[in-house]
Amino acid sequence: MPERRHAAPRRPARPSLRRRLLTFLLVPVLGVLLLDAVIAYYAALAYSNRVHDADLSDSALTLSEMIGNDTLRGELTAQARFLLEYDPDGRNYYEVISDRHGRMIGNAELKGPGRPVAVDASPLLYDTMLGHRPLRAAVMRVPSHQNPGDTLTITVAENLRDRHIRAREILFLSLPMQALLIVAVLSLVWFGVSHGLGVLEPLMSRLRRREHDLGPIGEEDVPVEILPLTRTIDDLFARMRNMLGLQERFIADAAHQLRTPLAGIQLHVERLEASDDPASRADALAHVHRLAARAARTSAQLLALTRTQSPDLPDHDGMAIIDLAGVVPEAVGMRVHQALNLGVDLGYEGVDGPVPIRGDALQIQEVIDNLVDNAFHYAGRGHTVTVSLGRSDDEALLAVEDDGPGVDDAFLDQLGERFFRVPGVDEDGTGLGLAIVESIAERHAARVAFRHAASGGLRVELHFPAVTTA
Repeated sequence: MPERRHAAPRRPARPSLRRRLLTFLLVPVLGVLLLDAVIAYYAALAYSNRVHDADLSDSALTLSEMIGNDTLRGELTAQARFLLEYDPDGRNYYEVISDRHGRMIGNAELKGPGRPVAVDASPLLYDTMLGHRPLRAAVMRVPSHQNPGDTLTITVAENLRDRHIRAREILFLSLPMQALLIVAVLSLVWFGVSHGLGVLEPLMSRLRRREHDLGPIGEEDVPVEILPLTRTIDDLFARMRNMLGLQERFIADAAHQLRTPLAGIQLHVERLEASDDPASRADALAHVHRLAARAARTSAQLLALTRTQSPDLPDHDGMAIIDLAGVVPEAVGMRVHQALNLGVDLGYEGVDGPVPIRGDALQIQEVIDNLVDNAFHYAGRGHTVTVSLGRSDDEALLAVEDDGPGVDDAFLDQLGERFFRVPGVDEDGTGLGLAIVESIAERHAARVAFRHAASGGLRVELHFPAVTTA
C-alpha cells in the first residue's frame, strides 16, 4: 500500500504591529465611509423632499388659481389637466371638493390630513396612501369665486418615486468625491503608520550592536509608548545579570575552596601509589577521606548559599505564614542523634503557644542546621548547645548559643562574611555556614546579631518581624 504523507501543520502567522495598527485604523475608516454614504443618502433624500414639497405646494396654488380663473363644470381644461398630471417618473393626483356640492373634479379619491385646514392658509403638506401606494400631498382651503359662501378643498398629491431617484442621483454624484477623500485618508494612514514605526529604528540599531552587554537599554531614544516594554526588558536583564553574577561567583568560590582539598587528595593518592608501608597507606587513606568529606561539605554549602541568593525565590511579603514553634523543635530533634555521637549536650527552650512569622520552613531548617553545625564544630565534645525560641509584640527571636571558647570582640563584626574563619581555630570549616544564615535572614527581613553567650561561648540571634494571625 502506498505510504500516506501527512501535511506538516501550518505555523500560525506571527503577530505584526504594522498589520494590527492598520487594521485598527482602516476598518473603522471603511465603516465611517459606509456610515457617511448612508447619512449622505438620507441628507439627499431630505433635500429632495424639501424641493418636491415646495413644488407640491406650488401645484396646489396653481390649481387654486386655475379654479379661480375658470368656471368649474366638473372638469378642468385639457391644458390644466396636463400640467397637473404630467410627471416623467410617475403620476400626480388632484382633487377638488366643495363644502356645498361635494367632489367636483379629480383623478383620485385622496384622504385628508386628519386635522382641520384653515381657509386661505398656506398649503398643508402631509403623507397619505392611495391603496397600497404611499403619497405626499398638499391641501388648502379657499373661498369659491363662483359660489359666494362656499369653500373649496384643493388637494394635490404625488408618489415618492421621483424623490428617491433624485436622492440617489445626489448620492452617486457625491460618492466619487467621498471615495477619493477616503483613499487619500487611507494613504495618509498607511504612510503615517510606516513612518511612525520608523522611530523604533534607532533603538533597534542600538540593540543590534550589542553582543554580550546586559546593561540597561536606557530611555533617551525610546518612545513613551515603548517605555513599559523596555523597562520590562531592563528588569529581565537585571535578573540575568544577577543570575550570571551568582554563577560566576559560585564558580570562583568553588575553584577557591575546592583547590586545596583536591590538591591534598591528589597528593595523598600519590602517597598511596608510591608507598608499600601499611601505616603510611592507612594515613594517606584517612587524609583522602577527610579531604573528600571537606570538599563535599564545601560544595553542598556553596550550592546552599547560591540557592538562598536566587532571585526566583519569593521575597518576604510573598512568603506564607509558618509557626516557628512547630518548625524549630522538629529541626532540633533531627540533630539529636548527631549530638550524641559527638558528645555534645543539645537542648531546646521554647515558649507556650504559636510563634508565627512569614517565612519558608525549609530555609528556617537550613538556618538551624548551619548554626547547630557551627556550634558543634567550635564548641566541641563535652560542651552544651542550646536552641531557644521567644517572642514579643513586634518580633520573634530564634537563638543558638554554646558554652565553648567563644569569639573575641575584634572578630564578632566579621562573622557572617563569606569564607571568614576565626584565626587560631583548628577545626576544618568552609567559612560559609554563617554567610548562609545571613543570606536567609535577609530574605526573611530578619536581623542577625552575634553576641557573647552568658556561659562564655557564642550566641547567634535572629530577630524576625512578628505577624498577627486572625
